[in-house]
Amino acid sequence: MAEQVFVALGSNLGDRARHLAEARRLIGALPCTSVAAESAVEDTAPVGPVSQGRYLNQMVLVRTGLAPRELLDALLGIERALGRERGERWGPRTIDLDIVRFGDRVVSEPGLTIPHPELPNRDFWQRELAELAPHGC
Repeated sequence: MAEQVFVALGSNLGDRARHLAEARRLIGALPCTSVAAESAVEDTAPVGPVSQGRYLNQMVLVRTGLAPRELLDALLGIERALGRERGERWGPRTIDLDIVRFGDRVVSEPGLTIPHPELPNRDFWQRELAELAPHGC
């Protein structure tokens, strides 16, 4: 059975809009997964202590039959495919894909916490979730 998942997308390197568009396309191409709705794209200041350029951020509502860890692994694969190199924490990136919520699940595993622990600290995520709420079941 497909679950509703909210995935946050962010980019601040290269062609930011193209990175978001390609990430949306690749997410929708995952097995047993479809993108049901997309929030507006926002231009936001970077979060964290590292000096860097502004981000384009967006959230998508995904319906998936994948388990949380399977989806996370697939999202990390999309990041790699789009040129993400993991270096400095909070540093710039071509694409960042975060599972914000996964149905009503609470997950606490190494490398995977759902709901995302930064959700209360990111006003843009709150706005994007509110925008997508009418599209949920």
